[in-house]
Amino acid sequence: MNQFPSKNYFTLPNEIFSLGLGAGEIAVYAYLRCLENRSTYQCWPSYATIGKAVGRAKNTVMRYVDALAVNILVQQTGNGWQTL
Repeated sequence: MNQFPSKNYFTLPNEIFSLGLGAGEIAVYAYLRCLENRSTYQCWPSYATIGKAVGRAKNTVMRYVDALAVNILVQQTGNGWQTL
């Protein structure tokens, strides 16, 4: 029997836990990975949408996304992000 019959899941790289990121930054990264297009690795949620999903304010989410960019986990592409 298939363990994940609906395939409604996403993966995170193991390295995410060795980068010294806080729980909020990991939550934002996980949310972006959850939303990304599996072919292009891009997604376009607003900071407000991300904040609502992870329970943080827009400004806090903006700081978290900046930290993810510094750690080369996300890259801004036009109006959205690409997870790396």
